[in-house]
Amino acid sequence: MKKTLTHLPFTRYALKALGTQIAVARRELGWTATDLAQRLGVTAQLVSRIERGAPSTAVGTVFEAAVLCGIALFDTHPDDVRSMAAVAENERLRLALLPSRTRRRPVEVSSDF
Repeated sequence: MKKTLTHLPFTRYALKALGTQIAVARRELGWTATDLAQRLGVTAQLVSRIERGAPSTAVGTVFEAAVLCGIALFDTHPDDVRSMAAVAENERLRLALLPSRTRRRPVEVSSDF
């Protein structure tokens, strides 16, 4: 039996917002869904799912569609590869400062009655 994931409202709205941005940008570029699909190497049906904000769509495909349509991700312009590389490197460095493993903290029970 396939397990159904429940997504948080923020996640659903973020997917719909990005999908709508992709749809708007695609139309402003004068591209059909089939045009974008050919550029992505996917079907027009998948482009439709991306634009509707379907949560089962691969994040890499969604980001690729956004970049092709000229949508800024992480406050960087799609043409500015150096800025995106810097964002990725800064996040990698930030991660390096954290412990490589996390452990659950023991629950402290107060014995002060």
